Amino acid sequence: MMNNVDSDYAKRDSLWVIHGDDCQEMTYALLESLDPVQNLDRRAHIGIKPNLVCASPASSGATTHPEIVESILIYLQDRGFDHISIMEGSWVGDSTQRAYKVCGYTALSKKYKVPLVDLKKDPAVKMQYGGIDFRVCGLVQSLDYLINVPLIKGHCQTKITCALKNLKGVIPDEEKRRFHSMGLHRPIAFLNRLVKPDLIIADDICADPYFEEGGRPGNANRIVAGFDPVLMDSYAAQCLGYEPGEIEYINIAVREGVGRLLESMNQVRYLENLSGGRHETAAAKIKPRLLPVIKNQRDACSACYSNLLSGLASLGGNKADKIDLDRIAIGQGWQEMDDSPGLIGIGDCTAHFDCHLPGCPPSAEEVQDFFEELID
Repeated sequence: MMNNVDSDYAKRDSLWVIHGDDCQEMTYALLESLDPVQNLDRRAHIGIKPNLVCASPASSGATTHPEIVESILIYLQDRGFDHISIMEGSWVGDSTQRAYKVCGYTALSKKYKVPLVDLKKDPAVKMQYGGIDFRVCGLVQSLDYLINVPLIKGHCQTKITCALKNLKGVIPDEEKRRFHSMGLHRPIAFLNRLVKPDLIIADDICADPYFEEGGRPGNANRIVAGFDPVLMDSYAAQCLGYEPGEIEYINIAVREGVGRLLESMNQVRYLENLSGGRHETAAAKIKPRLLPVIKNQRDACSACYSNLLSGLASLGGNKADKIDLDRIAIGQGWQEMDDSPGLIGIGDCTAHFDCHLPGCPPSAEEVQDFFEELID
């Protein structure tokens, strides 16, 4: 992947933040300020990678606002770029095509005549880093310029997800499952040595600060731009109430030379607040939410684990208190375990259990119904 633009250290060592009520206008203002493609060949193939982890509208706090991507398209087409693709591979168990439609990207594709690529269907190429073999969607590796458009949101397993983890969408579903069997953090960091975005535009308009599948949208009305995924995730961690050192894959990414930590808020530059109010002078932090601990979690995929926790949360205090969390088992690691007396299995990986909820993954609603029936 070519990196023709913005090799200047000072620019790569900074983030740009804008607040406002119109995310399309905000995005365009960021792009005009940065002018990131000024030296890029107009024949370059540009890929835009949003976060469409599931088929939920951006207002739920789970997915990238289509208005942000629309503004990127307008900006690029205004400057003569016409070889642009939007690409994504939704999480295991969800349909990318359905996500494109529900999240407003199918309409965007028709309006601007830009193809939508379902990376779940893209042939993968073999790559290696750190002694680990990876399979990465081939189209991503053939790009000339990659724009990563993640959310600054919470995650039930890794605490946060932003620029570094958003690249998990460029690998096939079987690789996503394998990442969890490898502990998730290290492969995420290593993947970012193999796939390097040229520009990052992070959506923090109303991202869910607790769960990756949304449902509890925030109200930050903020968009952040930068070039270093580690720098971006350092800022994202602080926004979500964590120190960057608390996020394991950020630490690994630093050690592997993916990028640099945010060392000072002087590295954060603020553009004019388009809503008329005063902008922040530091990352606005929230208090992290304490999630239930599932001791019998063994290499669970994010979709399954997140839906489990969401379903349990939906039970309400009285009913939730009746659930023995130590009896719940979830994850790929249980597929080869025959002896599971007294355990309650979640997902198809526990299909051999006497008591289990089927699905790959079961939805949060199915989890809630399943436990309500068990309680009754």
